[in-house]
Amino acid sequence: MAAISMFLGIIIRMYNTGEHNPPHFHAAYQNYNAVFNLEGEIVEGEMPKRQLKFITAWAELHKDELLANWELAMNEQPLYKIKPLQ
Repeated sequence: MAAISMFLGIIIRMYNTGEHNPPHFHAAYQNYNAVFNLEGEIVEGEMPKRQLKFITAWAELHKDELLANWELAMNEQPLYKIKPLQ
C-alpha cells in the first residue's frame, strides 16, 4: 500500500494492486485506521473527530487527484503523491 500523503500525523494510503471498487483510500493516525470514500466520508473503521475533519477537508480539496490515483491503482500503476493539508 503506497503512502500518497502525510499531514498532521495522518498517513493517507491507497493500494495500487488492482484495488477493488468502490473507490476509496485508507487513513491511519496513531492506533486508528479507517477507510474513506473519495468524498472523504468514513466507510469503515474509526478515527478521532478532529482528524476526521482534517481528512474530510483534504479529500474535498484533492478529489480530482484521488480519482486520478484510483484509476492508476486499478491499472496497477505507480501512484502520485498528493499535497498535504496545510
